[in-house]
Amino acid sequence: MNTVGSESGGEGADPAVELDGVTKRYGETAAVDDVTLRVREGEFFTLVGPSGCGKTTTLRLIAGFEEPTAGAIRFSGESVAGVPPEDRDVGVVFQNYALFPHMTVGENVGYGLNFADPPKGMSRSERVDELLELVDLPDAADRDPESLSGGQQQRVAMARALAPGPDLLLLDEPMSALDAQLRERLRVQVRRIQSELGITTVYVTHDQEEALAISDRVAVMRDGRPEQIAPPRTVYREPSSRFVAEFVGDNNVFAGRVVDVEGDEVGRELRIAVVDVGGETLRVGVDEGVEVTVGDHLTFCVRPEYLRIDEGESRLTATVASAEFLGETTRVTLDWGGRDLVVRTRDPLSGEVVVGFDPEDAHVIGIGEE
Repeated sequence: MNTVGSESGGEGADPAVELDGVTKRYGETAAVDDVTLRVREGEFFTLVGPSGCGKTTTLRLIAGFEEPTAGAIRFSGESVAGVPPEDRDVGVVFQNYALFPHMTVGENVGYGLNFADPPKGMSRSERVDELLELVDLPDAADRDPESLSGGQQQRVAMARALAPGPDLLLLDEPMSALDAQLRERLRVQVRRIQSELGITTVYVTHDQEEALAISDRVAVMRDGRPEQIAPPRTVYREPSSRFVAEFVGDNNVFAGRVVDVEGDEVGRELRIAVVDVGGETLRVGVDEGVEVTVGDHLTFCVRPEYLRIDEGESRLTATVASAEFLGETTRVTLDWGGRDLVVRTRDPLSGEVVVGFDPEDAHVIGIGEE
């Protein structure tokens, strides 16, 4: 539980990438709306959000494929206004990989070296071999791209983007066309490659699990701007708004009126807001610095893994509506007075059950908003 807000990052030296009040309009529609964010040197920074939230447009603005309507984009403190994509020292991996079918894998990887010398004084063939080794395709140089699996093509596209030794790597939903199991394997490889090279990376995805798994920080986008920018654990455990709470993973969101505020108690670090939610009195922890008074309308959330059967200071009686066996856990949907609650358990549930949570398991996401 923290104060509602977001982390912008980028302290100290000039960030690798900085967007300052960037807006992109198409007619009357703002695809990107007054975005300010900073990507640190060597960071794996992910833009995540639903379709139409502006994440891909933001990436295209960084790459130089689009020009902002307003605001500034800077690389290492220098404006890139008017600088074409080919002069921005950026490698880009697209959703469809865009490999050249008339070239071999090795020729695809080396394509960018037609316009720039290989880094570190290497020869072209040495650079191609090094990158194919890096992406675990050391014997694929002479193969036809169409003979490769989707995952292998994705890795070839990444090697091609890295060949000239760019300062910045941009990836636009590169795994969206792959099946779930392959995506899980490849995201580990992508993060390993990024970490080994130490290259600043901006990644776009609609997959919240993917964003949480591979990122140093995440920007959750909504309506053309970041709703929250923070490390994955903070976004998951301490969402800054109801939208973030409900978009990133399963969550149970409650709203009600504060009927009492209890002061510090022995052994407790949190104040307790006692909240009337649908006639039930629930106890919610409130961190220091969060102002809450009797009569406030308070919104808070409790993740499914924190709802426990027959335990917790705050308890609710609900009826099992459905259950999905997911292997390690079962995702159970409960009917509580006409609204859904989600709980994860190891054992199957049925009929009427009592679930509960402790004050420290809840996170405040809004105060004073109906």
